[in-house]
Amino acid sequence: MSEHTDPSLNRRTVRLALRKAREDRGMTQSDAGQTLEWSLSKIIRIEQGASSISVTDLRALLAVYGLTDPERAAELEEAARYSRNQSWWAPFNDVVSPGFNRYLGYESAAISIHGYHSSRLPEHVQTEDYAEALLDEGLNLNVDQRRIELHAARQKRVLGENGPRVAMVLDEAALRRQVGGPAVMVDQLKFLKELATREKADLRALPFMSGVYSSLDDSFVLLGFKDDDDALCLTDPEGTFAVRDGHKPLARYQTCFANLHSKTLSRTDTLTLIDDLTETFRVLLERQ
Repeated sequence: MSEHTDPSLNRRTVRLALRKAREDRGMTQSDAGQTLEWSLSKIIRIEQGASSISVTDLRALLAVYGLTDPERAAELEEAARYSRNQSWWAPFNDVVSPGFNRYLGYESAAISIHGYHSSRLPEHVQTEDYAEALLDEGLNLNVDQRRIELHAARQKRVLGENGPRVAMVLDEAALRRQVGGPAVMVDQLKFLKELATREKADLRALPFMSGVYSSLDDSFVLLGFKDDDDALCLTDPEGTFAVRDGHKPLARYQTCFANLHSKTLSRTDTLTLIDDLTETFRVLLERQ
């Protein structure tokens, strides 16, 4: 680890190591809290990565867990120190909710992102104009602009050269739904084609002909990690993010994504549909 590594990655390194050390010791989270006279919620927050940990607290946990290897302890101490630095999204904290803050920490550590939205395009592949058109009218324009800037910064990281593998199921309804007008849709569809053609993302269209499926009313994101279970992120109609770590809901949505993906068009047919819809919106634009 280094100070140049995103703090969320350092925090993740520490929490995974501590959870493994505790489990290897045969202790529950409650056992650890009672031994150190800490609250159970403090242990849970540390292992979830919801809060950073001081070097002093880290050393106390390592002692309880019997992790005495000096080299490994030094690595974790370094990670703990840098986990307290600011994350890349810190400049946008004025528009980042606590739930979204936690989600961004997970997303920054992910090596894969799989997503689906039943009524609009997944936000990871939205253009700025499309994202801006989705914001409710009448809101604070300064806040809206900050959210668009955050969207752009986040997308650059996700779709960049060293970003995670991205796979999105694009509902045909979302591809056809006009958001922001024909000009916005033409640019949005061209952007999707560019992503797919350059293999920045695996984009597959879910056609109307696939029928009704279990996640018709759902939107979700599955985050995959190199050294841990996937994480599930759900959003409500207000855009509130909730990360779910439980195995049961995670397994359900993993199966759901696999089923959805099995019903999608091939990559070639997806690009053909995108081309056809681009032409449709271009005609509408010319008629204006």
